Amino acid sequence: MTTINDIAKMANVSRTTVSRVLNNNGYVSEEVRKRIMQIVEETGYIPSLSAKSLRTKKSGVIGVIIPRIDTETASRVVSGINEVVAKENFQILLTDTELDKQKEIEYIRLLQSRHVDGIILLATNINEHLISTIQDVELPFISLGQDLPGVTSILYDDYHAAVDMTNMLVSKGHERIAFIGVSEEDPSVGVLRKKGYKDSLAKYGFPVKDLWLETGDFSIESGYEAMKKIIKNSSEELPTAVFVVTDRMAIGAMEYLREQGFRIPEDIAVAGVGASTMSQYVTPSLTTVDYFNKEAGQKAARLLLEQLKQIKEKERFVQTYRLIKRDSV
Repeated sequence: MTTINDIAKMANVSRTTVSRVLNNNGYVSEEVRKRIMQIVEETGYIPSLSAKSLRTKKSGVIGVIIPRIDTETASRVVSGINEVVAKENFQILLTDTELDKQKEIEYIRLLQSRHVDGIILLATNINEHLISTIQDVELPFISLGQDLPGVTSILYDDYHAAVDMTNMLVSKGHERIAFIGVSEEDPSVGVLRKKGYKDSLAKYGFPVKDLWLETGDFSIESGYEAMKKIIKNSSEELPTAVFVVTDRMAIGAMEYLREQGFRIPEDIAVAGVGASTMSQYVTPSLTTVDYFNKEAGQKAARLLLEQLKQIKEKERFVQTYRLIKRDSV
C-alpha cells in the first residue's frame, strides 16, 4: 500500500509538502503541486482519514439523519448538503430512521460515537428525549423541518403554505374541501398544515367536517386509503376538492378517484405539497407547493460549516415556498 512517505520520495519533496498539497493548506509551487498530484493519481493513493483525524481532531465527516431514504424530499435535501460540504472536503455519513422516533435517538448517539464533526437532522417530531439527546452530544447541530429548542433550525413555512393553498382552492369556487394529513406527532406537517387549512376555511365561513378529515403515513398507499374513507363517509355530500399534505399521498388519492370514475378536477380537485418530479407527470398534473428542498439542504450545510469554524448563537430560519398551479385544480 502506498504511503504519504512513498509519495514524497517519488516526488523528491518532503512529507510536509505532500501534506500541504493533499490538504490544500499552505504554499506549494504549481509545478510541484502538479507533480505530486500526478503521482497520487498514478499510484491510486488514498489519504488516511483516521490519521488526518488524529492530527486535526476532525473526522472530515458530517452526519445526516433522514426520515425516509425513498422520498424525493430527502434526496433533494441530501443532494444540497453534499454539494456544499464536498467543496470543503467533507464527506457525509447518511442514516435512515424509517420514521422511527427511537432510531433518531440511536443514530444521533451512533454518529457521535463515529466522531462526526456535526449533525444535520431532517426532524419529524419534537420530544424531550430527542432534545436532551441533542444537548448531550455537544456537537454542531442543525435541525431541518422542525423548530427544536436550543438548536439552529431551518423551517418550512408549513402554516402559510397551507393557508395559501386552501385560499387558492376557495378562489376556484370550492367550499367543500377535504383534507388528508399525517400524525400530529409531526408538529410541522401534521399540525401546522392542518391548522393552515382550518384557519383558511374558517375565514370564509366554510365547513370543516370530521368526515372529510383523514390521516396517512406519507405513502402513496395511505393516500389511496384515506381518499377511499372520505368518499365512503360522504354519501350525503361529497367534497369538491381535497388538500393533501404530501404529493405522494395526493397521487394515491388521485388514483382512487380515477378508479371510482371521478374526473379530476371537474368532480374533485386535488392539491399536494412537495413539488415532486412525479407530480409533473401524473395525469392530470398535480397542483403543489415547492419548498426548494435542495436549497434548504445547502443552507443547512453552510450553517453547520459556520458552526464548525466558530461558536454561533442558535438561529431560526424560515424557508421560502411557491405554489405551482397545474391541471389537478
